Amino acid sequence: MKYTILTLLTALLAVLIVPLHAADPIDIGSRRELFVDHYLIQSLNGARLVLHRPQPRESVLKFDQPWEGLYSGYETVLKDGKTFRFYYRGMPEAKHDLDTEVTCVAESKDGIHWTRPKLGIYKVRGTKDNNVVLARNRGCHNLAPFIDTNPNCSPSQRYKALGGTGKPGLLAFVSPDGLHWKQLQAEPVITKGAFDSQNNAFWSVGEKQYVCYFRVFRDGKRWIARTTSKNFVHWTAPVDLELGGHPRQHLYTNQFDLCVRAPHIYLGLPTRYFPGRRVVTAEEARQIGTPTKWNYANDCTDILLASARGGDNFQRTFMEAFIRPGADLQNWTSRANYAARGIVQTGERELSIYVKHHSGYPSTHVRRYVIRPDGFVSVQGPYKGGELVTKAFTFTGSKLSINYATSAAGGLFVEIQTPDGKTIEGFALKDCSEIIGDRIEHTVSWKQGSDVSALAGKPVRLRFALKDADLYSLQFTTNK
Repeated sequence: MKYTILTLLTALLAVLIVPLHAADPIDIGSRRELFVDHYLIQSLNGARLVLHRPQPRESVLKFDQPWEGLYSGYETVLKDGKTFRFYYRGMPEAKHDLDTEVTCVAESKDGIHWTRPKLGIYKVRGTKDNNVVLARNRGCHNLAPFIDTNPNCSPSQRYKALGGTGKPGLLAFVSPDGLHWKQLQAEPVITKGAFDSQNNAFWSVGEKQYVCYFRVFRDGKRWIARTTSKNFVHWTAPVDLELGGHPRQHLYTNQFDLCVRAPHIYLGLPTRYFPGRRVVTAEEARQIGTPTKWNYANDCTDILLASARGGDNFQRTFMEAFIRPGADLQNWTSRANYAARGIVQTGERELSIYVKHHSGYPSTHVRRYVIRPDGFVSVQGPYKGGELVTKAFTFTGSKLSINYATSAAGGLFVEIQTPDGKTIEGFALKDCSEIIGDRIEHTVSWKQGSDVSALAGKPVRLRFALKDADLYSLQFTTNK
């Protein structure tokens, strides 16, 4: 009996001890890791995560053509080689029918100056001299195209899209060039959802399958569900995204897409909608010409930054707005702030985000916003100093590259440790050359140099000491 009790106690102790052991190291390979979530963060001491808001630039597109108008929207921006494409719904009247809604495209070589190609594909409002790529189809309500990077994708279906609202569900579309579209089949491919906003699909390089984030209603709130597919036709049962410990809010659009420069991370720019939360007074609404249809003056919106890494994973690391309505009163009425799906790189030090403003007004337009590459969130150390310690991970490569910025008085140092926190000889903070300045790509070096290939494949963790400094991303790469 004593032996039996001792055995049970030993087994119980083993069970209790196991959770105290370090978790298996994360394999980051040579992927660039951003700090939009806590995925790689073990601890922050004196440092904190900081949300960086994009800065507004020029208005790039006005919906002023006869087939566009006040209720244009549900935009998608993407880059195909050297050409940027901007898709959007044209909707000059507040009604949903096959004769009113069309899908349009604008094109650009720099993401700043946009033109409407005269395609001559559909006759709309009495002319074929237009930029319409789809007409008289239920999918025009919210067609959301993407370029299919599936290595097995047929060239004739290189562009894909989902579109449609309500029952019976989302329709699938394909195109060889992004201009000439056809419906893949008569029947909808996804049927369980509300779909009455933009529903975004893409090929996931990490999950190696198609993923779609789409509109549902839960507890009377607009919310997001997810489904996956291996062939773009047959989709899995939908799964709701997690609340993540935050209250459920109306998320009108989700705008999930692959993160530029880090496609294993999905970034979303959902519009957060507050029905009945009024800002403009009755007199202000009269002065700015607020539409009375649908009580536009009674609501307001802003735009969040969200992230995901597959499955039902959904992170709103910051509940603060990523893009605020600002001082313009016409952005403080209903449905006035919608980010386009897609963030594109338009310069060596610049990503561009596109936001539709003034929805429902004659002045409705798209404004470009800019942010540094990877610059959505940083680990920030104050002047008095702070530290970041990562979780244990393995990597491939021979050097560590970081995206960072400091003040003239600030700087940062990097130490490589074992998973249990012991400094690896030659890679201590005191061995690291001080890093100052503002660089998108910087190779970290120590007294013995920058070569870390001897540690590749071995579990390690990083310790960053930051003084008046921001760390945006890190990546292990190979010397060329």
